[in-house]
Amino acid sequence: MRATLQVRLATGLCLALLVAAGGGAVRAADPVLESPVAAPAEQPGMRPIFNGRDLSGWSGDERMWRVVDGVIRGETTAEIPAKGNTFLVWQEGRTKDFELRLSFRCSADNNSGIQYRSRHVTEGTPANPWVVRGYQHELRNERTLPNVAGFIYDEGGKRGRICLVGERAHWTDAGKVVDALLVDQEDFAKLFRLDAFNDVVIRAEGDRIRHWLNDRLILDFTDAPELALRDGVLALQLHAGKPMWAEFRDVRIREIE
Repeated sequence: MRATLQVRLATGLCLALLVAAGGGAVRAADPVLESPVAAPAEQPGMRPIFNGRDLSGWSGDERMWRVVDGVIRGETTAEIPAKGNTFLVWQEGRTKDFELRLSFRCSADNNSGIQYRSRHVTEGTPANPWVVRGYQHELRNERTLPNVAGFIYDEGGKRGRICLVGERAHWTDAGKVVDALLVDQEDFAKLFRLDAFNDVVIRAEGDRIRHWLNDRLILDFTDAPELALRDGVLALQLHAGKPMWAEFRDVRIREIE
């Protein structure tokens, strides 16, 4: 074993404190770091939803989104900034119970994200025609917890960082309860490929959501039935603020019956 139980408990407590500082109410009673859990094998029926040539089937600001060398590339610049967070929205399906697989990389200047079970906001006066709200799988080019790729953010909502990387957790009337730890700082620093493509698996079934990064489970969250989002659109984010870029490839999805 890499560490004694006492060290594991201490690691868990430190991460719990770090998580609490990162946002959201956390009640963690000495959670223990669990053994690694690999991503499930890819099943038949995964459907490619990016053809590698153009953005057919997707809708976004054409000044910011294009295909470069077989990869979806979103980019903001000083000359073409994002007026509010803006998204490339998939037009040919929904995310109810599903499994999504893709690879991403992004710059360290800003952050990106993968929206799922989300709502495309068209009413009122949104900041741009591609505003999306709902669950977001955060994307970053960083290795230091908690500001890393993989946590669930409530884009456009009130809960902020709903569940952080490393947590097996569930939501209650009193807030978030962390039941166990899946990765710690040492694990993540080894797991994440800085400045390179990283593999993502997102699986949502009912109120339970799981995120894998580079073949390791990094988040396992069960939302409260009265708050859970169970259907909605899929979209890719460009964040307002500093100029940035994000790239996506091998995007594929399947419905879970």
